Amino acid sequence: MANDQIKYVTAPKVEDMRKKYCRFKKNGIKYIDYKDANFLLKFINDQGKVLPRRLTGTSLKFQRKVAQAVKRARHIGLLPYVTDSLK
Repeated sequence: MANDQIKYVTAPKVEDMRKKYCRFKKNGIKYIDYKDANFLLKFINDQGKVLPRRLTGTSLKFQRKVAQAVKRARHIGLLPYVTDSLK
């Protein structure tokens, strides 16, 4: 039992340990345009769900604004609500 090794089905991921930052604060962006669908695609995954703050590094204030902009873009029809392969 002492010589048993742990074997993984896939290799464990070695994550990049860089500090996350809010791109809006860094670039001085104050308004998130809901009509810019290409920009909003960076904040949703391939299923159409909004990515969480822990993955994007966005601050709470701007995460709320991003979520609101995505909702508005979906309502107008610029972004889909649900999809199988968005990107």
